[in-house]
Amino acid sequence: MNDEDIKKHCIILFDGVCNLCNGSVIFVLRHERNSEFLFASIQSEAGQKLLSWCGFPSGYNQAVIYIDKGKFFSGSTAALKIGQKLKFPWSVLSSMGLAVPVLARDRIYAQIATHRYQWFGKRDTCMVAAGNLRTRFL
Repeated sequence: MNDEDIKKHCIILFDGVCNLCNGSVIFVLRHERNSEFLFASIQSEAGQKLLSWCGFPSGYNQAVIYIDKGKFFSGSTAALKIGQKLKFPWSVLSSMGLAVPVLARDRIYAQIATHRYQWFGKRDTCMVAAGNLRTRFL
C-alpha cells in the first residue's frame, strides 16, 4: 500500500493475537454504518509497513492505530474516532467520549492495554478473515 492508497482509506491497525482486539474488530464489522474500514494486524507485513508509515517502532502493540485517509490517531482517540463511524448509539457515545480530556481517557486506555492479555487472553496466531471479509484485511 503506497502513500496515495493510505490517503484514500480508513485503516484500523490492531494487535492480532489479543482477544480483546480481535473482539473489537468483530464488533466494528457488525456495527459499522458503511463498509469503509480496512484492517491490518500489526503482526502482518502490511501492519508493519503501516506502523512505520505512522512513525511507530516495529514492536509497538500498546494501542489501536486508526488511519483516517492519511491522518493517524492512537489510543483512546483512535477508538473513539472509529466509534464515530459506527451505527447509533455508538457514534453518539463516541462523540461524547471525545469531550473527556485526553489525559484522563488515555490513562484508562493505558491500563486496559497493559492488562489486556491478562484480562482477556491471547491467541497463538492472528485471526483469519473468512469469505467476503478477506478483501477488507490487508
